[in-house]
Amino acid sequence: MLDGLSFGWRTAVLTVALVQLLLLALALARTLANRTANRTLALLLLVLALQVTPWLIGFAGFYDKWPWLSFAPFQIGLAVAPLAWLYVVALTEGHWPVHGWRHLLPALVQFGYLGACFALPLATKLAWANRSATGYGLITGLALLVQLAWYGRAAARRFTGYRLALGQHIADDQRFAARWLSVALGVLTLLFAIWSGYLLWDLVAPLSYKGLMGLYLAIAACALFLGIEGWRHAAMPFPRLPSLTTEPAPDQRDWTEQGQAWAAQVRAAGWARDPDLTLASLARRLGTNTGYLSRAINQGLGVNFASFVAGLRAEAVAERLRASDPADLLEIALAEGFGSKASFNRAFVARFGQSPSAFRREVSKPE
Repeated sequence: MLDGLSFGWRTAVLTVALVQLLLLALALARTLANRTANRTLALLLLVLALQVTPWLIGFAGFYDKWPWLSFAPFQIGLAVAPLAWLYVVALTEGHWPVHGWRHLLPALVQFGYLGACFALPLATKLAWANRSATGYGLITGLALLVQLAWYGRAAARRFTGYRLALGQHIADDQRFAARWLSVALGVLTLLFAIWSGYLLWDLVAPLSYKGLMGLYLAIAACALFLGIEGWRHAAMPFPRLPSLTTEPAPDQRDWTEQGQAWAAQVRAAGWARDPDLTLASLARRLGTNTGYLSRAINQGLGVNFASFVAGLRAEAVAERLRASDPADLLEIALAEGFGSKASFNRAFVARFGQSPSAFRREVSKPE
């Protein structure tokens, strides 16, 4: 106890989370790589940190000691879902969409309302708080539910399109945004689901102040994960969607024959060993353009670029195993261009229908 204040475990847990979120937001805001995306994530972390602030100070007794804090514009929940979506857009495009700030208009209205109420004289403010609490909670709760559903779906659709585009242009798409974006979207989906569940519960049967503690712990935990992992991936190269477009190629060629011919050339030259191989760089080596090469791989061979390269790498590993190469499997895989054990195992099974270790045992049996 400190002069009417009480600092229990709830306040302690939320304070630790709040301090870390603010530090992570500051670090992300100062990162130069992927600047727009990282600043958007920093803003999202700040909004989530402020979302738990009323519970942090409320459990400590701040509102009882200083009632003028009522309506302090901490909780701008209507900014969370738009900022999450804008972060995904900024990672995949390199910038916000045109007039992207308009998606934050509901949040600005919410901030303006709370700010206006906060400026009221204390007696008027407290009277209005008692009269408006139910209506304000219902309106913002329903609006937040709609936002969580709409922006969550929009972010998932963009990720799906981005991953497909990466697969057409990048040999190992897991080295880029696909992995981090899938994890980030998974955490955001979990947060949105928990948040929606609590909102529906509270609308049907209003929860007590302590009853909502689980929601704010979930917000703090998910925000910390996003902040830590977002900072770890802050400087990762993220190919932009505009650079992953391919000009259509005319149909006058036999794309199956052309695809097989180019595959043989790539196989013979060993170009698939390049871990940074892209559709554009391979097209330059073959003396063609990305449109023709993409058509030959997609239409002629029936796979995307990532699967095409992974298959060639798996074939190269298999050849070395048939030749009784004594090296460790992962060492061989890395030498042939694979970026990880997981991608190697997945590609090898897709190409040969069995694991690399099973294949090695089979080809090493004496005849």
